[in-house]
Amino acid sequence: MSGRSTSERRLIIALSVMVVLSVATGVVLGSFLHAKWPWTSIDEGHLAGQATGGEDPTVAVVEQVGPAVVKIVTTRDLILDNFFFQIVEEREGIGSGVIVDKEGTILTNNHVIADAKEITVFLPDGRSFQGEVIGRDEFSDLAVVQIQGDNLPTATLGSSGDLRVGEAVIAIGNPFRFDNSVTTGVVSALGRDITIDPRSGLDLQNMIQTDASINPGNSGGALLNTRGEVIGINTAIYQPGQGIGFAIPIDSAKDVMEQLKQYGRVARLGALGGTLTPEIAKELGQRLGYEVPSKGAYILSVREGSPAAEAGITSGDTVISVNGTPISTMDELVKKVRSHAPGDKLRIALIKEGVRRETTVTL
Repeated sequence: MSGRSTSERRLIIALSVMVVLSVATGVVLGSFLHAKWPWTSIDEGHLAGQATGGEDPTVAVVEQVGPAVVKIVTTRDLILDNFFFQIVEEREGIGSGVIVDKEGTILTNNHVIADAKEITVFLPDGRSFQGEVIGRDEFSDLAVVQIQGDNLPTATLGSSGDLRVGEAVIAIGNPFRFDNSVTTGVVSALGRDITIDPRSGLDLQNMIQTDASINPGNSGGALLNTRGEVIGINTAIYQPGQGIGFAIPIDSAKDVMEQLKQYGRVARLGALGGTLTPEIAKELGQRLGYEVPSKGAYILSVREGSPAAEAGITSGDTVISVNGTPISTMDELVKKVRSHAPGDKLRIALIKEGVRRETTVTL
């Protein structure tokens, strides 16, 4: 830099430093933008697609499945007690549903259509149809509604058995009367058990937890994977928290749907319980004063008038086998019952107050 003034040399050095900093900043931002973040399932290909004008996978999924996610409007008679007489008031309810075949079969939640005297189904394309309840099951909070129409859009049912925590999901529904709304998130947890009605002991088991926003009106809508497959039916939210919603796994929903379509009801034992472990069995035995099996399905409560109640099964019993097949967990008992149709008979071996007994249950 000989021959240059001191001020010129300082200017050249400053410009050189600015160029180096600009290049370095560009490298850092580039690395950040193309990093793989597993909790959002954004990868290099996805971002590259956006940068080059390619289609966002979420947009593709919504355009593919959105037309099959419907709004369900119900009317119910609500009886209001006045001091002198009763007043019958008509109330409107709104939920969501998913068309699963060309025959117009819609999968939704039981609480969306329960006690409805009229059901109207609105499609995103502007058409509307009267809905008929084919069957509903309060224990799974699922229902099947039928509509009659031509060229109906349908959603593809996937599998929830291979879901992983952190997997990206998309929820579509009609929250707070905002039609055809889309939210995105991830699978936050799997296998959650939640209590829907503490008074009746109604629980939903093995639920998918997600942080994709689910609000009133989303119930019955679709939870989708990034391939556009329905992997859950949105059902409930955790009121005190934010970003905590629950969906029924589609594998369970498909089983219930098929039984509702074929029989109008679901084969159920009508009992709630849990899985015994040696530690739990020891504590129970000390409290009850007799030996409790170290494994099996422990019955906590039995619904009045249910198949279990009719067969003499009561709270405190432990189911140890069904049709000769050993039962070690409550999940095994549930799966065994679900593998049968309404009206089937099951030979159940159980331990009642420390004594082995057998009974026959008609589902």
